[in-house]
Amino acid sequence: MAKSKFAAVAASIVGAWAFSASADEFTEEDLALWQAEYMAAVDVGRGVFTDPALGTNGVVCAQCHPNGSNIHPETYPKFQKQLGQVVPLWVMINWCIRNPLEGEELAADDPRMIALLAYITHERRGVALEPGKH
Repeated sequence: MAKSKFAAVAASIVGAWAFSASADEFTEEDLALWQAEYMAAVDVGRGVFTDPALGTNGVVCAQCHPNGSNIHPETYPKFQKQLGQVVPLWVMINWCIRNPLEGEELAADDPRMIALLAYITHERRGVALEPGKH
């Protein structure tokens, strides 16, 4: 009897999970729109990456990281020696803005930060995720 009660409870939990885990429906037009929005963010990010106004001393991200090189977004979050702790990529970007660029930090949800993350990640598309790797 306990076995059948367990089976009934398990079946109801699995059934509820399956119902709540179903994905939204979307069309080819939705996919095209979403890709266009993403690529627009990548383009804005490329502009921010090369904009001296991000800092105060004329240095731009692209001087140290041409085309987003040597950033390795696929390895974040990871321990950063400069900060002495495990951080996500946006925190390291702010370290670079504060230090080499001598600029003001961006909030994690600042559209420029989101665009920078889109650009940097886009430049490494197809590379396997390896969080924590150095």
